[in-house]
Amino acid sequence: MTELRITHVGGPTTLVEVGGWRILTDPTFDVPGRTYRFGWGTASRKLTGPAVPVESLGHLDAVLLTHDHHGDNLDDAGRALLPSVGRVVTTVAAARRLGGPASGLRAWDSTELVAPGRPTVEVTATPCRHGPPLSRPVAGEVTGFVLRWPGQRHGALWFTGDTVLYRGVRQVAERFTVGTMVLHLGAVRFGLTGPLRYTMSATEGVELCTLVGAHTVLPVHYEGWGHFTEGRPAVEAAFDAAPEAVRRSLRWLTPGEATTLRV
Repeated sequence: MTELRITHVGGPTTLVEVGGWRILTDPTFDVPGRTYRFGWGTASRKLTGPAVPVESLGHLDAVLLTHDHHGDNLDDAGRALLPSVGRVVTTVAAARRLGGPASGLRAWDSTELVAPGRPTVEVTATPCRHGPPLSRPVAGEVTGFVLRWPGQRHGALWFTGDTVLYRGVRQVAERFTVGTMVLHLGAVRFGLTGPLRYTMSATEGVELCTLVGAHTVLPVHYEGWGHFTEGRPAVEAAFDAAPEAVRRSLRWLTPGEATTLRV
């Protein structure tokens, strides 16, 4: 069993500390109040700022970036941070746009984080579909990440990424034993596209958690932006109605505070 520390910065942004590694996901550190354009006429306003300022982060060994083309997953301050990080693992399309230290993975491809005196961390890209069927040309390429290292008792650490529930996401349960699941929710909608959703609803999140059977589920990507249509109350209600094992798995991260898990 190993010890994992995870700090929720805000939105999808987390700091992961394990075995001497310091890994950041989806850097977003801009101040609130700005409206960001996501393309094809969609937009959203940032409502809350980061719980940890970018200057307080300290050294980072790697960034796991689910996608680079939406401001709620990589904003200006987050983009400015990337050149100072040794490794940036992301999608193939994002790596092509970002250049520098960025390397891209296709779904199910893997890479390793290796350093003397630390456990090797295997990073595997997992499928995402950031919207309804046939939406990829509009919503763009997105990925999730499964992290494995020696000593994990309950299973891998999985960041679902921004995705709806579909076959590709369900396949993660067929390929991996997941111990800790960082679940991107929010039921994202835009007025321009009506009822179409671009991330999982709380109900879909519970369905996925029931399938995966993770020991610990950590919701993120549900607060702080105008395009999120389901916040914490909706997530709590969905998990309250879930099977007992899924109810027990839910754990809330307090923004700005490190949560320690025995994984």
